[in-house]
Amino acid sequence: MKPILLDFSEEFYTERLLIRNPLPGDGKAVYQAMQASLTELKDWMPWAHQEQTEDDVEINIRDAHTKFLTREDLRLHIFNRETGEFIGSSGLHRINWSIPKFEIGYWIDSRYSGKGYITEATEAITKFAFTELKANRVEIRCDSQNIKSRAIPERLGFNLEGILQNDGLSADGKGLRDTCIYAKTTKD
Repeated sequence: MKPILLDFSEEFYTERLLIRNPLPGDGKAVYQAMQASLTELKDWMPWAHQEQTEDDVEINIRDAHTKFLTREDLRLHIFNRETGEFIGSSGLHRINWSIPKFEIGYWIDSRYSGKGYITEATEAITKFAFTELKANRVEIRCDSQNIKSRAIPERLGFNLEGILQNDGLSADGKGLRDTCIYAKTTKD
């Protein structure tokens, strides 16, 4: 089976959220969220250290939309279900369709942090991966120092399989970081 032939939902809901594929035109809302959150994002996201215009973000979103359609990467945007406001971005990345396995990544507009939105979205995305995409493994990898990011897989019952020492560069590229690997599998 070729992944491009897989049909599955391009949007789904939780109690408070609409989670859907990135669409052309999302750039403005995503750009505004990034700008409002740069101080927090710079600690953990390498892309937050690069100056981007609204057009740059829109181009990135259109590329993500294309990759979603070809099943290369499944970025997902998170919106408030009632108001339609953009809350954050997540998705299923580093896909290996032969297993299938996925890695969930996420970031939130800091104006909405502390309300459980990313935990709610991550729980729904994990369920989506296992039920609709027939995942055998879902991972969450994060910097060992990112306590807020680590709390999400811990809250959702992911297993900490290990911490890779000096596994990558810090978000600013000036030092080394350790990477936590959390996972859920069909054996759990």
